[in-house]
Amino acid sequence: MRFSTMLLVAGSAALAAACGDRGGTNDPSVGADDRRLGAEQHPQLLAEFGGAYEGRQADYVEQVGESLAEAAGLEGQCTFTLVNTDVVNAFAVPGCYIYVTRGLLGIVNSEAELASVLAHEIGHIVADHSGRQQNRSLLRQLGVLAVGLITDSETLTRIAGQAAQFFTLRYSRKQEYESDDLGIAYMKAAGYDPYEAADMLGALGRNEQFLARTRGRDDAQGMPEWAMTHPLTRNRIERARATAAATGVADNALPEGQLDYLRAVDGLLYGDDPSQGFVDGRRFVHPVMRIGFEAPPGFTLTNSPQAILIDGPGGLRGEFGGGRLPPGGLEAYVAALAREIVGDAPAEAGAIAHATVNGIPAATLPLLIRTPENSVRLAIAAYAGAGGEAYHFIIAAPGTAGAQPALDELFGSFRFLSAEEARSLRPRRIAVVAAAPGDTAQALAGRMASDHPLDHFLMLNGRAPDDPLSPGERVKIVVPAGR
Repeated sequence: MRFSTMLLVAGSAALAAACGDRGGTNDPSVGADDRRLGAEQHPQLLAEFGGAYEGRQADYVEQVGESLAEAAGLEGQCTFTLVNTDVVNAFAVPGCYIYVTRGLLGIVNSEAELASVLAHEIGHIVADHSGRQQNRSLLRQLGVLAVGLITDSETLTRIAGQAAQFFTLRYSRKQEYESDDLGIAYMKAAGYDPYEAADMLGALGRNEQFLARTRGRDDAQGMPEWAMTHPLTRNRIERARATAAATGVADNALPEGQLDYLRAVDGLLYGDDPSQGFVDGRRFVHPVMRIGFEAPPGFTLTNSPQAILIDGPGGLRGEFGGGRLPPGGLEAYVAALAREIVGDAPAEAGAIAHATVNGIPAATLPLLIRTPENSVRLAIAAYAGAGGEAYHFIIAAPGTAGAQPALDELFGSFRFLSAEEARSLRPRRIAVVAAAPGDTAQALAGRMASDHPLDHFLMLNGRAPDDPLSPGERVKIVVPAGR
């Protein structure tokens, strides 16, 4: 969260694909219109979801991705980006812009598993699944989006579309099967073990099970995990194995690239990026700004460079952000936010109410924005920070009754962190270590910086509790950064 603003514009386009040799394509190509739209959306999507993660891991993803694009007949036509978020997901935008999250790299255990994810997303592009789903998705936007467009408010438009539609597309079973088949064909053509596609699906399933065991329902991330957008049906893993066998390649006949992969991810940032603060379930804390808040049960939070995006029950949506406190103080700050949101649209503003929240000066303002076809109720709460900084919530509640108690709880949770609490918030990274003679999963899990060390270790490495470790075998653990 760095408190800038931007407008997420989503366009739709079609990518033509015919059937033929390369897993169902004949001379596929990326159309000029798709490429232009993808290039326009690329910086906006990155800004919305944590930015690009730079460095050797990003170079590695690009290298693996390009080998698969070449196998699919799209050499030099795709852009592969590692996204700086700990959510486990991957997605594709028309124009062959393909995104893999930093969180997904954490659960992958071989280069061939990573290749299966990238090949699968290339399959979605070749089959134009994103374009088809997007056309349907555009019909389901909230009424607040129309208000945002009428008022020309970037904030309202962002609140309406905070879960970017390319992250929230839910592919059908038929589309997932089609991309599985295309991806497995591309893997074989690129020289990767196609059976690793089934292993990757198993890793994704283990991650979902781990999250279900260790998070409550209210602690789900606002940006969906893989299984919410790429359904993991019960027979999908078995089907992927059968598809790999149908290629005529024997299991383990082609390389998996496990050691190459582990070398590549050693040192990768794990969890939230401290420059954007930490989201822990419904709690947000920022060790540099020394601020924090906690959302009520039923809410989810998503960390982005611009703001903390907030999604609550009954259609409540909003964000937490900040800026400089103007000479007029909190009242001027709240008024400026209201002007930016309302623009020239008809609106009714209540009186600014002053209060003290956890010893911090605060001000709130209710707004009602009207359009010919819709109206949206908004609530603004702002707080005076240290050093001339200010922080705020903007929450939209379209047609929501009884939302005030939840808003009061949210607004009342803002606080400053103590110096000791801020120092305790340390980033984590993946460390690849060699098992020593006599090491067990339990022993290595004891080195994990995790609230659920054994379960976390087993999930990251795709192991069962009783799987023996060989001396010298390399595994991933999560440790505090700097160690």
